[in-house]
Formats: sequence, structure tokens, C-alpha cells
Amino acid sequence: MFIGILSHPKIPISETLGGEIQEWLHAQGARTWVGSSWSAEENDAPLGELDALIALGGDGTLLRTARLAAPHALPMLGINLGRLGFLAEITPDQWRWALNRILIGDFWVEKRLMLRVEVRRDGEQVHRDLDALNEVVVSRGGVARVVRVTTEVNDAYLTTYVADGVIVSTPTGSTAYALAAGGPILSPELDNLAIVPIAPHLSLARPLILHADAVISMRVRTDHKIILTTDGQAYIELQDGDRVVVASSPNQAHFIRFGPRDYFHQSLMERLQWTI
Repeated sequence: MFIGILSHPKIPISETLGGEIQEWLHAQGARTWVGSSWSAEENDAPLGELDALIALGGDGTLLRTARLAAPHALPMLGINLGRLGFLAEITPDQWRWALNRILIGDFWVEKRLMLRVEVRRDGEQVHRDLDALNEVVVSRGGVARVVRVTTEVNDAYLTTYVADGVIVSTPTGSTAYALAAGGPILSPELDNLAIVPIAPHLSLARPLILHADAVISMRVRTDHKIILTTDGQAYIELQDGDRVVVASSPNQAHFIRFGPRDYFHQSLMERLQWTI
């Protein structure tokens, strides 16, 4: 078995633990590749050759890893070194137990919906094939002024949001920024997208749930800075009149799981107890 290990360069224990895991896997006869979750793509990681990918870090690390692994349908195991760890499957003290199960194939793979976004300017694509596991956000930059986002669903006019921004979220992202903005919590197995306005002013304030087949188009109107962010990690500065098109990605995130398939709601409540 060929297993990749991605560590977080800003968490010292991540690299230390990654070294321990690599040594243990070698002792079991497995091949390994080791890299950083921040630069794996630039370093020509052999993602298409791997059988599994281990990510050491918090939810941000898992989001980066998902975008790397999804085009290869590569299953990921998240080891939580962060705070909440909504996406991670195990804690650091469980890694030997978990890897023993992976080596004998005793796990199941959970597939999660991802988003694909493109930006069109004057009728031409200026950015394309950008994927996100949590959400795509169109929002104001550093100036505390509303943005106007004319929104269509499947080429039919929906509304013009006047707000700090608009979130398009997957079920996975429903427990992230969308939740903080008043959106609903969606079970990860659902094939749905959510549109959630951020601090709307005299415009549609309710979240809207759509089928995953929906195509959402958002045209921005502004005389100040507006940005597009994917998973809160990559951002693009938008111009007045730009159109942001969001749909389900052809790629899915594949997570290695060991527990029952209906784990989500119990796991959700255990994690939210830390914040309520």
C-alpha cells in the first residue's frame, strides 16, 4: 500500500507525528510519501498513485487536502490537531489503531459534495475550475459597505441581495461560515446547496435550499472592493459587473470512516457542546 502523509507547517507536532507515522508504516511494509498540506500541489505530489492520504491538522488542513485529493478520488484520513475537527475522523492517540484498519481494508468511504466556481468578466472566463468543499463567498472587502449581488438560479432571476455578502454552501459547509450567518445545518449525505445572505439589508434574509443540480449565477455591482473566497483560503478580487457561477463539482471529497454510517448528528452535538 502506498500512503501519503500531509503535515501542517505551522503546527510543530504535525511534522513530528507525521515522522512517527511514516516510520511505523515502513515497518508494516507500506510505501509512503510525505509533504506539506500548504505546498503539496506545487511539489508534484504523486496523488494519482496513492492508495490513501493522511492529513495532520485542523479543519483547514482537511479542506486543502480535499481539494488536492478529490480529482483523484483519493480517500483521506483526518487526524485532528485543531479545535473542533468537524472533518477529522480520529484524535492523535488513535492513529495506530486506525492505520491497522486501513491496511486490512476495514473502513468505509464517505463521499461529500463539492462546489465548482468560475468567474466571467465581459462575457469571458477569467477564472475557472475552482473547487471548494465548504463554501463559496462573495463579500465586501475592507470597507464596511454593502454589496449588491443579482442572483439567478438555473438562468431564472431569484433576487438581488443587498448585504455584506452571499454564501453558497455545501452540506459540509453548513456547519462553518453558513452556520455563523444563520444558515441551516444539513446532513452531509444530502444533495443540496444552500444560499445564505450575510447581514442582509432590506432584501431577502432567509436561507434558500436548492438541489445539487442547480446552477447559481451572481452578478456583483459595486464601486468598492469585493472579493470571492473559496473555503476561506483562496480569494479573488472581483470587479463591478463580474459574474460568479457556482455549481456542483464533478469531483467529490472521499473521507475514510470507521464508525456507523449515521454518525453525523451525534458527532455534531459532541462538537457543538464546546461552543454553546
